[in-house]
Amino acid sequence: MNFDRKNLTNEQLLDLYKKILKPRLIEEKMLILIRQGKVSKWFSGIGQEAISVGITSVLDKDEYILPMHRNLGVFTTREIPLHRLFSQWQGKRNGFTKGRDRSFHFGTQEYNIIGMISHLGPQMGIADGIALANKLKKNGKVTAVFTGEGATSEGDFHEALNVASVWDLPVLFVIENNGYGLSTPTNEQYRCKQLADRGVGYGMESHVVDGNNILEVYHLISELKASMIENPRPVLLEFMTFRMRGHEEASGTKYVPQELMDMWAVKDPVENYRSYLKATAVLDDAADEAVRAEIKKEIDTDWAKVQEEPAIVADLDEELNDVYAPYTFEDIAPKGETENIRVIDAISQGLRQSMERHENLVVMGQDIAEYGGAFKITDGFVNQFGKDRVRNTPICESIIVSAANGLSINGHKAVVEMQFADFVSTGFNPIVNLLAKQHYRWQEKSDVVVRMPCGGGTQAGPFHSQTNEAWFTKTPGLKVVYPAFPYDAKGLLATAINDPNPVMFFEHKLLYRSIYQDVPKDYYTLPFGKASLLKEGKDVTIISFGAGVHWALETLAKHSDISADLLDLRTLQPLDWDAIYASVKKTSRVIILQEDTLFGGVASDISSMIMENCFEYLDAPVKRVGSLESAIPFMKSLEDQYLPKQRFETELLELLKY
Repeated sequence: MNFDRKNLTNEQLLDLYKKILKPRLIEEKMLILIRQGKVSKWFSGIGQEAISVGITSVLDKDEYILPMHRNLGVFTTREIPLHRLFSQWQGKRNGFTKGRDRSFHFGTQEYNIIGMISHLGPQMGIADGIALANKLKKNGKVTAVFTGEGATSEGDFHEALNVASVWDLPVLFVIENNGYGLSTPTNEQYRCKQLADRGVGYGMESHVVDGNNILEVYHLISELKASMIENPRPVLLEFMTFRMRGHEEASGTKYVPQELMDMWAVKDPVENYRSYLKATAVLDDAADEAVRAEIKKEIDTDWAKVQEEPAIVADLDEELNDVYAPYTFEDIAPKGETENIRVIDAISQGLRQSMERHENLVVMGQDIAEYGGAFKITDGFVNQFGKDRVRNTPICESIIVSAANGLSINGHKAVVEMQFADFVSTGFNPIVNLLAKQHYRWQEKSDVVVRMPCGGGTQAGPFHSQTNEAWFTKTPGLKVVYPAFPYDAKGLLATAINDPNPVMFFEHKLLYRSIYQDVPKDYYTLPFGKASLLKEGKDVTIISFGAGVHWALETLAKHSDISADLLDLRTLQPLDWDAIYASVKKTSRVIILQEDTLFGGVASDISSMIMENCFEYLDAPVKRVGSLESAIPFMKSLEDQYLPKQRFETELLELLKY
């Protein structure tokens, strides 16, 4: 192996040696502890240390790095105290996730490291978002994100590279090509000669690098960083290396030919670098032993310290309170003049005023810039706020949601427009596994609003008409808002943007241009978790949201003799249980109307909770009304049959006879 020190001093060479040796010695300790049954699981990076250490040594401490579970060298080079890492691995409170996640599945703003989730792809989208925030700040910072050759087959990898290239984002995309995705060799993963060749397709600079030569890594990253500061752009790097241990220790390496193990053993990045330092008289045996003794002492001392830490004690209140980031609602009362506007106008106005209020707010979506979005919500926004903050995106919902999370991590707010709520399925993973879980896992907010134009009644067919709120109300960590009137839409959107938690904001397309209301012209907010009592009566409680509220109003207008409480939920997560229970206890009958198909919908949980908490007050079974158990059809006669509007009237009258 050829090492070229270039202009590095002896002190710098020795510093790199200490940095590459430290993760190796920690790993050797972990392997002993695994055999002793003191560590349950370990993902080894032995043989790959030069990449993590070389890159981290070049980047400034305030530049974000997004590593994976073989990048111990990132964490040690950033000088995270070992006892905190050990606490994390042992599930102790002094770790980073309060025992809720293991290994390197965590982030820390203190050290500008953002760890992975097991669904690997979103990691690269987060890097895009962080880099976008840096670019908007004009701070000259570079972001590095790691992935393995296996994850390059995921769609998110391609989406992230494309977005980074289109937006000229200063991201180092680091592929650690170690030959195997768990046990699957590279010849069963892809057909191109080098993964770096894919950069050509994205108009992106790329390099193939000897990942076991720490000086080659260090010098290349140093050159690229200096260049990327002057000319912000993404760079794809394929580091050729090898995984000397199994995918995890339990996996073993029996699937690897012995000759391959032998070939890479002689390329050991630590041993070869040590030999080079000794051959050039930069390091001698005595100094080497002293360095090793110092690191081993630190390891043993910090490990012993962690063994004295008590085990995590389950605290129910803390567990539930950490699902969401703390947020104190800012009650800004409506004032001043009103104007009679539609739902679509109210949403546009609320979004515009939020962008004026929050200079760090970025909106992203397909065709939202000059075109103004599919429904013209953002029409004229580019002229007022510019294309930095009103960003057209490629058609890649998954990575845009992940990028929104990266913006949040790096000090911005983000609103993502799904062109149709149906299309969120291609962005589902980062919403439910990244945004929703982030604060619970490592106490980092995810300040993202996903706008969801939804619903039927417009003859748009199976892929443009779904109301899929139940996909998200089931997921702890998300807030779900579903207004039915212009006034509510504007005030609730303002609150959604103020709230640092991820919010799914549903906007019914049928209501966009059909429902008018007097709405204050000025900015105001409305609280989550407060239903609106639209009508008061004594015979029955009607609970609904979205278009269902208007169907209920039309039905009651036809039957003036029905005395009903009509509750518009407005938010589905959180729900206003107090209002629901109070009304049911008063009327003793309840019917729940939702546009979604019936099974597994919001109405089912509301019904169950009423049965559990108000059973003795009921004079009749709780009724649920929803759409047919099919996809939503295109033709009007079929769509009318599918939707529950007419069935609601029948079921309501039957309930009142009970």
